[in-house]
Amino acid sequence: MTPFIAEMLGTFLLILLGNGAVSNVVLKDTFGHGSGWLAITTGWALAIYVGVLVAAPYSGAHLNPAVTISLAITGLFEWTQVAPYILAQFIGAMFAMLVLYIGHRDHYDRTEDPDIKLSTFCNTPAIKNYPRNLINEVVGTFVLVFAVLYIVKPELVIDNTTVNFGLGSLGAIPVAFVVWSIGLSLGGTTGYAINPARDLGPRIMHAILPIKGKRDSNWSYSWIPVLGPIIGGAIAAILYLALA
Repeated sequence: MTPFIAEMLGTFLLILLGNGAVSNVVLKDTFGHGSGWLAITTGWALAIYVGVLVAAPYSGAHLNPAVTISLAITGLFEWTQVAPYILAQFIGAMFAMLVLYIGHRDHYDRTEDPDIKLSTFCNTPAIKNYPRNLINEVVGTFVLVFAVLYIVKPELVIDNTTVNFGLGSLGAIPVAFVVWSIGLSLGGTTGYAINPARDLGPRIMHAILPIKGKRDSNWSYSWIPVLGPIIGGAIAAILYLALA
């Protein structure tokens, strides 16, 4: 498996299972309908676990343009590979929403509220306040990337010698817990996109797919889940370098 395919497949699994959890909770007449925020945040955490588990051995499992850019800022990733990784992430996210839509078509047809349908694709703020919405996405992604940087390159100092060690596939577990914590603690304001591909890719699919009774794709908000995570990740990378 190439890194490009790994990023595409890992992001596909992330969005399929993450937005699948949202769809299971909010779309009408699913068995999970109405099971609440805890089910959604847990679903996203486990989705991260599965995506990272599959992609990590081949690409490092960025699955997120903000993570890719941040790793490049720290020097842990080559800038020449940033664009291919981001392209793979967007392809994976968009294809995942196509599969989800096909599988949930009956439930989309039975769900009357167009805002709920949109929420299964992308993020909308609980209270529309663009400056604060942006700050929340910045803060959430800062937490994600700052934690990931210490998972990516954990170190021990033994007898004045720095020893780098990795967690292998177990590295997917702490990342999942980080995302779960963000969702439970910070996610209620904007839905915690913390990932440009996770929001913009599915938002494009919402605009394209023939969803019965859909609304517009809320493009006026779409820049926040893109710019906010990039800013938050960059701040985390700069602070990581300053503390290194």
